[in-house]
Amino acid sequence: MLINLSELFSIEGKAKTYTVPLEIDRLHIAGSVCEIQEKEPVCLTITNQGDKVLAVEGKAVLSLVIPCDRCLEPVRLPFRLEIDQKLDMKQTEEERIAELDEQFYVSGYNLDVDQLVGNELTLNLPMKILCSEDCKGICNRCGTNLNRGTCDCDKRSLDPRMSVIQDIFKELKEV
Repeated sequence: MLINLSELFSIEGKAKTYTVPLEIDRLHIAGSVCEIQEKEPVCLTITNQGDKVLAVEGKAVLSLVIPCDRCLEPVRLPFRLEIDQKLDMKQTEEERIAELDEQFYVSGYNLDVDQLVGNELTLNLPMKILCSEDCKGICNRCGTNLNRGTCDCDKRSLDPRMSVIQDIFKELKEV
């Protein structure tokens, strides 16, 4: 959803509150697509602080379904995002990029709420996502989910530097 910011430039100190629906259903994170569930409308208050500087404050409440880092089972993560951004509308796109203040959610005088929330979500993701603290993961040989059962794979971890000796032993067994 786009919000046109040009109406706020007329009076310094003017503030307006927007309640807009979140239109995105999926978020691309590290090569995988994560589904957004149970999203509430985003509430934003945008204030003209003078000299074409806008303060954007608000909140977004939603849940994201992300695969577990160990077993790949879907995990539902609730998020309560607090948004607090300053938008300097005097800067051009090139100036923002030069200052490493890239704001992909601002295009001209339009604020893309979906991009803003997606950016905040990306910044608030946990480092490791687990279905439970004691998740056993999957077998690295056959792919069995070890939380649901066991497999009959050889559990010995062999040193790859010893593979040449292993080949010699295999040849001796064949003789």
